[in-house]
Amino acid sequence: MNETPSSLGYRMPAEWETHSGTWLTWPHNPETWPEQDMQQVETEFMGIIRPLAKNESVHILVNDEDMGNAVESTLNVNNVEMKNIFLHDIPTNDSWIRDYGPNFIIQSDGKVAANDWDFDSWGRKYKWELDDLAGTVIAEESGLHHFKPEIVLEGGAIEVNGAGTCVTTESCILNPNRNNGISRDAMETVLKDYLGISKVIWLHGEMEGDDTDGHIDNLARFVNPTTMVCAIEEDDEDPNYRCLKNNFDHLRSATDQDDNLFEIVALPMPGYIGSPRLPASYANFYIANKSVLVPVYGHPNDKRALSILEPLFPEREIIPIPSTTLILGLGGVHCLTQQQPAGI
Repeated sequence: MNETPSSLGYRMPAEWETHSGTWLTWPHNPETWPEQDMQQVETEFMGIIRPLAKNESVHILVNDEDMGNAVESTLNVNNVEMKNIFLHDIPTNDSWIRDYGPNFIIQSDGKVAANDWDFDSWGRKYKWELDDLAGTVIAEESGLHHFKPEIVLEGGAIEVNGAGTCVTTESCILNPNRNNGISRDAMETVLKDYLGISKVIWLHGEMEGDDTDGHIDNLARFVNPTTMVCAIEEDDEDPNYRCLKNNFDHLRSATDQDDNLFEIVALPMPGYIGSPRLPASYANFYIANKSVLVPVYGHPNDKRALSILEPLFPEREIIPIPSTTLILGLGGVHCLTQQQPAGI
């Protein structure tokens, strides 16, 4: 019988627990961002890297040495603290490392390992073969023991509080385009075995414009072990109004691993952006060691969202990340980042 991470005492830590670093992939796919948008994409991407590099290591995947040289030049021109930057020649199809990168786990003694999930580009929607390999290469280059569940699971599909609870969506991880129609009970066992959790909260998921089939990191996020923010749409004629309200109502009655209710904080949406609609959400923030990077879209609700998040992170700086061009690629700040916990 194969030993699982849970049986060995591993757990997936919450995002606010101390990082040794953050992994990203430099934007390069012209099908995601056309050439005319790439300069602005890099500008917005720099808005993510610059604050990260001040307080933790930043690992950036590049396709080859030539790309690495160009990236290094761009970083230097933008006054990034290069002592914390590490470039890795690991070819990828795209930049959404949250979904294809390894899912790092940790033991109580600080030993870090990784779950190397399968990746099929959100149900074989795009090319994915290089992305699927990248998670394995990252784990191997990091010198970490890595587990291979042989299950398709994207990082943006799971959200944990670090204390035993995971929130996810049926529309995504139970979708037949992932694991041939795996049952909810079977998937729940997988999550418990590999994330070291004891409780799974299932939302229906799905949000108009989201090609991931409903990733949780656009819908609901933990800000501490007992508090979640949940995206809501205030316009009752918006197509997302009903599904987001259902999520909010469900979470208000959900309980954690100890059967305690959560505090649920409503986080407004930035309205209808793009045509066809783009999956813009303020919930797609990233919790770094000293800051919280929040996507903003030039919408009146930007300030409201920032003001809601600020008191929820009293020890971190809330940093708005202009994302009007990044979101054209159908993802945001959280989708572009993957934390590695500090350990031994």
